[in-house]
Amino acid sequence: MLTETINAFFDSLGAEWILWLLLALSVLSVGIMIERWLFFRRNAAAVDELSSRLMKQLQEGHTKEANATATAAPGMTGAVLKATFDAYDAGVENIGDVITATLTRERSRYDKYLSILGTLGNNAPFIGLLGTVIGIINAFAQLAGALDGSARTEAVMHSISEALVATAVGLAVAIPAVIAFNSFKTRIKKLVTDNDWLARNTLAYLQADPSKSKER
Repeated sequence: MLTETINAFFDSLGAEWILWLLLALSVLSVGIMIERWLFFRRNAAAVDELSSRLMKQLQEGHTKEANATATAAPGMTGAVLKATFDAYDAGVENIGDVITATLTRERSRYDKYLSILGTLGNNAPFIGLLGTVIGIINAFAQLAGALDGSARTEAVMHSISEALVATAVGLAVAIPAVIAFNSFKTRIKKLVTDNDWLARNTLAYLQADPSKSKER
C-alpha cells in the first residue's frame, strides 16, 4: 500500500521540475565562477617582482618606501605585508603568528562561495539521478497503463529518454563545478604559500640589521 502511494506520488510529480532545478543550479554555479574569477583577477599581485623590489628597498635602508610598496599591493599580498610591517613597527615578539593569522583571515575571503561549488559538484549528479529514477517510475507506470501497441511503446521510450536527460544534465552541472572548485582551491593554496614566503622573507630582511632597517 505504501509503495503504491509513493509510486503514484512520483508518477504525478514527474521529472521536469528536476531539470528546472538543475538549470537554476547551473546558473548559480556559473555566476559564482565568474564572480570568483573577477575577484582573483582584481586581487592578483606579481609576488616575484614585488619581492625583488621590497628586498632592494630594505637592503638600501628605505623602510618607509618598502612599507608603502607593500601597502599598495592588492589582495592577500598587501594585507599580509601590511600586517608584517605593522607588527614589526609595534615591536611584536612573535610576528610569525601575526603572519599566520592574517593568512588565515585572508584565505577565508578567497574561499568565499567555493563551498557552494563543491556542494554542487558532489550533489548535482544525485539530483539528476533522482530525475532518472522518477522518469523510470513513470515509464513502468505507462507500461502498466491502458495504452496498447506502438502508442505505449512511444510513451515508454519518451519517459526513458527524459530520465536519461536528467542524469546528463546533472553531470553537465557537476563537472564544470568540480573543475572550477579544484582550480580555485589550487590557486588559493599557491597564493598562501607564496605570500607566506614573501612575508617571512620580508621580515628576515627587516630584522637583519636594525640600523639599516629603520630610517631616521
